[in-house]
Amino acid sequence: MKITRLEHCESFPVQMDGAVGASRQLPIGQADGAPNFSIRVFTLNPGGHTPHHIHASEHLNYILQGSGEVMAGDTPRDVSAGDYILVPPEQKHQYRNTGSEPLVFMCMVPVAYE
Repeated sequence: MKITRLEHCESFPVQMDGAVGASRQLPIGQADGAPNFSIRVFTLNPGGHTPHHIHASEHLNYILQGSGEVMAGDTPRDVSAGDYILVPPEQKHQYRNTGSEPLVFMCMVPVAYE
């Protein structure tokens, strides 16, 4: 069993093409013995965003802090702290911080996407 806190997890800039003002933490993943799923936490600075991209697997997200929008294909959907989001497999998506404070969200994915 692993118990940790986000403040104990190292933060890394998101290095994908199209990412702006985005960082990532990995509180639970394959290195911790998780055989199937990992939990990543992304922080987007005001005006920041993830790439507009597609994955073969679903993503399960939970907004921890802030507000912004999720692009479902080319359609923006407003999100804020407390929202759960399911991004289905093969759906083009992007997270954008449209607020004035950091947008922080958990992203649960198969360990292959760590």
